[in-house]
Amino acid sequence: MAAPRERRDGGGSASLWAAVLLTAVALRPAEAVSEPMTVAFDVRPGGVVHSFSQNAGPGDRYTCVFTYASQGGTNEKWQMSLGTSEDNQHFTCTVWRPQGKSYLYFTQFKAEVRGAEIEYGMAYSKAAFERESDVPLKNEEFEVTKTAVSHRPGAFRAELSKLVIVAKASHSEL
Repeated sequence: MAAPRERRDGGGSASLWAAVLLTAVALRPAEAVSEPMTVAFDVRPGGVVHSFSQNAGPGDRYTCVFTYASQGGTNEKWQMSLGTSEDNQHFTCTVWRPQGKSYLYFTQFKAEVRGAEIEYGMAYSKAAFERESDVPLKNEEFEVTKTAVSHRPGAFRAELSKLVIVAKASHSEL
């Protein structure tokens, strides 16, 4: 594509050419780099199993699913934050109660990822709030597999306020 010729009405072609280039750049397919995203949801007591999920990455390549059952109290506002690395090969999912400690009694929990394999997973009985730090669950209370962080029946002490997962893209056969 040749540069446009000088306009005869006295206007310069440089600004026209710049506008054409900017339009071409704006219209090309965007390289998908996922901005971190945080979504609020309610954790509801009542002993019934509930799930909340969100997708992230180019073409919603990754999914994070939080499944739980809890008792006592009333609904609590929780958040799920998702993000991908610049090269879209790593995915993070954090599920937590922003106010710190949850007052619900969790009978079960599971944070699961799809489209990736977990490299790091941690569960906390208390999330950092103001000047307080995260308090991790004891290792015997939860387990980490390739795709999930979940409670260990009989060992989990029913306190949960935060889950963190860092996962790497699954390799798929072409």
